[in-house]
Amino acid sequence: MSKIITLDEIKQILPSIDLIPIIEQGFVAYSEQRCVVPPVGELSFENPPADVHIKYGYIKDDDFYIIKVASGFYDNPKSGLPSSNGLMLLFSSKTGELIATLLDEGYLTDVRTGVAGAIAAKHLAPQIVNSIGIVGTGTQAHMQLRYLAPVIDCRKLQILGRTNDTIDSFREYAEMLGFEVSVANSGDEVLNTCNLVVTTTPSTKPLLDLENYTGNGIHITAVGSDTPVKQELTERSLLRADLLVADSRSQCESRGEIHHAIEAGLISPNDIFELGHLINGNSVGRKNDQQISICDLTGVAVQDIQIAKAVYDATPK
Repeated sequence: MSKIITLDEIKQILPSIDLIPIIEQGFVAYSEQRCVVPPVGELSFENPPADVHIKYGYIKDDDFYIIKVASGFYDNPKSGLPSSNGLMLLFSSKTGELIATLLDEGYLTDVRTGVAGAIAAKHLAPQIVNSIGIVGTGTQAHMQLRYLAPVIDCRKLQILGRTNDTIDSFREYAEMLGFEVSVANSGDEVLNTCNLVVTTTPSTKPLLDLENYTGNGIHITAVGSDTPVKQELTERSLLRADLLVADSRSQCESRGEIHHAIEAGLISPNDIFELGHLINGNSVGRKNDQQISICDLTGVAVQDIQIAKAVYDATPK
């Protein structure tokens, strides 16, 4: 009989799992072409604004395959509801049997995205980070900071948000984690103040522009733009990058920041390295703190595969 794992059980299990190496192994398997990951299935809604992603796949010679449904309904917080929802289904790759249903309500997607941001910072951030900037104040902003904290020593944080209520809530959370927090008035202020920046919004209009950047080196992890219409960086910002990294080069050709720059004819797929190749040492990462690097994270099914397996393996049988 298949197992049902509830959100409460998942939250009890996760603190016992070291997720960073588990997700890193997934990125490496993906970039080494040891995964079967079809294109993302997607539903988009205008009223209310929302998107639903169906991601699925398996690692070759593994025991499981995964189907994940995750949604973002961005007006939900106005009604006191979380913006994320969804579930993960774990099947046997030997028999097709349903092994487990993870009723995570989108939580595992939020977590694995936060972990991916920490991995990007681990491999791409300047050696000396003087201030962290986070654009956005919602669930993913919290997740990015939560998983960055053990990876980056810096405890100065600047946040850019839309409303005082969400800014105050995020500030309180950050201070609880030990961060000294300031609030930015613009994207330019974030770029001029911070040398590690994470963007976490569902914006469809660019919020950051590196074209006139005159700082001394920066890394940006772009997390929010995971569909063809979302965009947080101007297309020309990607031209400034000394190092341009994607979680999935093929996926980023059709969605995310890289997609917009390719569509504008400013870069080609050959300009892009995959995160898995940085992790396994097949690509050279940052050479010095003065470089500009951008990592475009659109979310790859192998992350869902790895986190779902880890939770199932840690669940009492």
